[in-house]
Amino acid sequence: MKRRAGEREKELKKKKLLEELGESRLPYMTPANADFHQLWKTKYSKLVFRKSDTVPEELHQMVQESFLTLQKHDCFFQDLVRIKGKDFFTPVSRILIGNPGCTYKYLNTRLFTVPWPAEGYEIKYCSPQIHDACKALIKLNDYLHIEAVKALQGQNLLESKETEDTPVIDREQNSAASLREKGSASQDQSSFCVPEDDFTSLNSRTSYNVTLLNYMDPLQMLYLKQEPYFGMGNMAVSWHHDENLVERSTVAVYSYSCEGSPVEETYDQKLQGRDPAVWHVGLKVAWDIETPGLAIPLRQGDFYLMLDDLNMTHQHCVLAGFSPRFSSTHRVVDCSRGTLEYIFGQCELALQNLQTDSNSGALSLKSLETAVVKQVEEIHNEVEFEWLRQFWFQGKRYLKCTDWWLKPMAKLEEYWRKMETMSSLVLHEVRKKEQTEEQRNETVSCFLLVLTERQRLREEWTARCQSEAAESLPEDQKPECHPFWTNDECNMPLPYDLEEVIAHLQNLVQ
Repeated sequence: MKRRAGEREKELKKKKLLEELGESRLPYMTPANADFHQLWKTKYSKLVFRKSDTVPEELHQMVQESFLTLQKHDCFFQDLVRIKGKDFFTPVSRILIGNPGCTYKYLNTRLFTVPWPAEGYEIKYCSPQIHDACKALIKLNDYLHIEAVKALQGQNLLESKETEDTPVIDREQNSAASLREKGSASQDQSSFCVPEDDFTSLNSRTSYNVTLLNYMDPLQMLYLKQEPYFGMGNMAVSWHHDENLVERSTVAVYSYSCEGSPVEETYDQKLQGRDPAVWHVGLKVAWDIETPGLAIPLRQGDFYLMLDDLNMTHQHCVLAGFSPRFSSTHRVVDCSRGTLEYIFGQCELALQNLQTDSNSGALSLKSLETAVVKQVEEIHNEVEFEWLRQFWFQGKRYLKCTDWWLKPMAKLEEYWRKMETMSSLVLHEVRKKEQTEEQRNETVSCFLLVLTERQRLREEWTARCQSEAAESLPEDQKPECHPFWTNDECNMPLPYDLEEVIAHLQNLVQ
């Protein structure tokens, strides 16, 4: 409900902004404008940009080879996301790579990491090349982590000395102490007046646990949205804040456009605004019509950092050029509800209410207290709709890289089946009428709310799996409606369609 309310609020803000604009367009600047750097310094100072020649050539080569390897193995996919109750394919193809067992959710879609090599995890990749590609992305991740900490230290140092800021695009790399490998602090921290607690905070806000890789060839797209506020041209990614990140964490983006195409040389320099042949990142102050926007060109191997609260106070978009482009977007994902460790913990919590008779082996519930029933049934829904159905809706795409997720998903499904049994036991107990009428009505009313939501979501996911968009996908990418069963399958304690169960419970409380 909170997410839907947030989406409605965004739509209202967007509608109001477009109404205020009418037929006019807001001004924006590129490096060709005289006031570009002054605008950047005053309104966008938490955006740090680094040109490709500041990055080690060996790292460029490794990362760019990893992009091409993953593309060669068909590892990039357009996501079938859900916006305002409708399914859409993203114009950009993506793959999430990162810490084993980590996920990232955007636009009602949970992506599951292709795990990069990590100590203590046995990860079987489909080919040595995919292993090497994931390993290269860890090296990029480590490099960007160090650069982000340096940038934050530099920003803090400049603010503490109250010195006049210089345009970030030209800022020297040595604005703060370099860090040791993997981002550990330099021995000489004291000269930068960074207390240990502050440094720990800087580290945690730049310790990227995933990278979302993107790929798009604009010339292969039938249609691209036009940027609506400034007239910046074709958008690969619309205006947005990145979702589900640790508060005030830095986002790092490495860009690799496949330059050299003859179409890039067709731009008339006399035209106003950005060069449409070149990829740009666009920035604007969120829901503001006073401040001009920025459009910053992205050349092969450039990277940029969105520091501190920039992702909250500003919005960004990606403006398409003519050539194909890859990017690696490194994030500190909020994993409070998005890791295997978390969801297994939830399952274990729910199953504490299930007991087995030592003699007969019969299963029963320890408690029918409303709060306990509510907690268990909500975890049941979370496992089914936030994990199992999200995973299988994406078909067999992850098998292009690794089968690592199959075992944990099988374990989750085993837990979920036990929770189906627990739901049937709740139903059995309330039918026995052993509770007082008041207690039973309270339990049934609580149970009904969760079951009604479960029925609604099952209908929604079933419809999504059978939609025209889903059916248009190749076989190995087609969504699977899983778990699914018919009434003939006697190994399930409750039917897939819960309408009759819900009607029965409603009769009990009338």
